[in-house]
Amino acid sequence: METLPLDLLMFAGLCILVLSGAPIAFVLAGTAVIFALIGWAAGVLNFHLIGALPTRVFNTMNAEALIAIPLFVFMGMILERARIAEELLRTMGALFGSLRGGLGVSVTLVGALLAASTGIVGATTVTMGLMALPVMLRYGYGPAFSSGIICAAGTLGQIIPPSTVLIIMGEVLASAYQQAQHQAGNFAARTISVGELFAGSLIPGLLLVALYIVFQLLAAFLRPGMAPALPREALVTADGARAGEVSARDVLRVLFPPLALIVAVLGSILGGIATATEGAAVGAVGATLLAGMRTGRNRWALWMAVLGTAALMAMAGGFDLRLGRPDAPAGERAVLGFALALAGLVLLAVAVIWRDLGRDQILGPAMKATARTTTMIFTIVIGALLFSLVVRALGGDLRIQGLLEAAPGGVHGAMILVMVMMFFLGMFLDYVEITIIAIPVVGPPILAAGVDPIWFGVLIALVLQTSFLTPPVGYTLAYLRSVAPVSVSTQAIWRGAVPFILLQLLAVVIVYFLPGIATWLPAQLF
Repeated sequence: METLPLDLLMFAGLCILVLSGAPIAFVLAGTAVIFALIGWAAGVLNFHLIGALPTRVFNTMNAEALIAIPLFVFMGMILERARIAEELLRTMGALFGSLRGGLGVSVTLVGALLAASTGIVGATTVTMGLMALPVMLRYGYGPAFSSGIICAAGTLGQIIPPSTVLIIMGEVLASAYQQAQHQAGNFAARTISVGELFAGSLIPGLLLVALYIVFQLLAAFLRPGMAPALPREALVTADGARAGEVSARDVLRVLFPPLALIVAVLGSILGGIATATEGAAVGAVGATLLAGMRTGRNRWALWMAVLGTAALMAMAGGFDLRLGRPDAPAGERAVLGFALALAGLVLLAVAVIWRDLGRDQILGPAMKATARTTTMIFTIVIGALLFSLVVRALGGDLRIQGLLEAAPGGVHGAMILVMVMMFFLGMFLDYVEITIIAIPVVGPPILAAGVDPIWFGVLIALVLQTSFLTPPVGYTLAYLRSVAPVSVSTQAIWRGAVPFILLQLLAVVIVYFLPGIATWLPAQLF
């Protein structure tokens, strides 16, 4: 029994149970418990090691950056319930609909905007599947091509910040980097932040958007019947403007609010004004204001909240607004008092807007969806922590470390091996499990070799993005399948995803050979 590779059998059992359709969090925890008992009975696992689980869970959940997850999820759910995506898609479709392949380009651009303002893959995919897919099919777009465009656009929320995977990865990668530095004898190493990872992933995310658009336009040029131009009556905006009749004012009216939200959230984080958690709070308030704007009620509350929030952000950039400082000068105390009064007015205005959103059945469903999604993510995190702990106790970390050290080509060979492993794991596991389980194991030996942690993190994030498109578990494929008409077969959805998986892998190759794409912006900002 001692020679049994229980760690490998544990991974195999996990993949089999995942394919059974059981809830992934319980699969992770259940597999870990079963193999922990087997290892204990075989005498190859010290069961007392499992006692470290509460400490690991507490330390992980106590991370301030993880508070950003429910805030960003709430931000996305509010925008989705307020039908912001619908208005964006209608306007962009009307703007580009007269171009060959223009509707596909519109879906990609809207996906990028939603990624930068919500980061909710499921909501984005379902919304565009319900709205864009029937129109694309009606006017001659191929089922596979249409499905691939929608699914790929939905995955942009995982690489363009703010992104849940980047938040989780930021915490895990920071720990792995510190561990690597300690092993190298450097006990004063700097840490890395979620903001740095956001900055590092921004340009690669935009690169991927460009690759999507170039591919679609090229496919439409080479095969006109695959993505024809739409007739003028195909799409109309919410105001009734038809394709080709959209004015700059219409575009600005629709695009400016979400772009302003993106600038407020990402600008505050990347500019060093706010942490990821504080930026997420700004995003949650901003999403509430955008939703309130659509209700059209109590304009005074909306303007009070907008102007008050802008003033508070400006004051935070110029003054120290921390509470409880006994040594603060009189001038700063006066500014702090004014800021507190202003914050009270903003909260009053937001409360009024929340009341209106509750009456319109926007706030309640959004909060319930946020609670459901956040609970699912954190439950998976806890299950993944238990799984990772048992894998380590069974010697899985040593086995993987040995494989990396024996990989031909040194550190570059080890990195390629890691990315290949991540790609195949993504066919069966969710990005959260892979991040929590794999990075603590493979991260330290890679980072100890001098690899830039931001570059490494962005590469892994790009690879993990493919997990949403790779069958049999690919989540965006399942999301689209749930709303696609019966005329679109599952095989067509899977087939349509293939070229976009290749484009995602191409982005990985480009960033691998041109690391400055990921490292330049963080170096400028941090």
